[in-house]
Amino acid sequence: MGASDLADPDGISPLAWRLLRVAAGYEQRAVEREIGELMQAHVSMLESGNRSLSRARRTTLLELYAAELSEEQIQAIVDHF
Repeated sequence: MGASDLADPDGISPLAWRLLRVAAGYEQRAVEREIGELMQAHVSMLESGNRSLSRARRTTLLELYAAELSEEQIQAIVDHF
């Protein structure tokens, strides 16, 4: 899936971010290891709705999850949660 095929990171709810991570098979610490500039605390705050990340970081995160999920899986999570 190319970057242009991804869902808009601005339209993804905190719950959907968490579900995308889990569906892609990542724990928060694993995300931190995969994306060096992103700390586990950032992921936690994004998923709880307490803080947003920059659009660039959210796009990077979405691309990480998209490597493990189909376009249909991502769209279903984003649309329903």
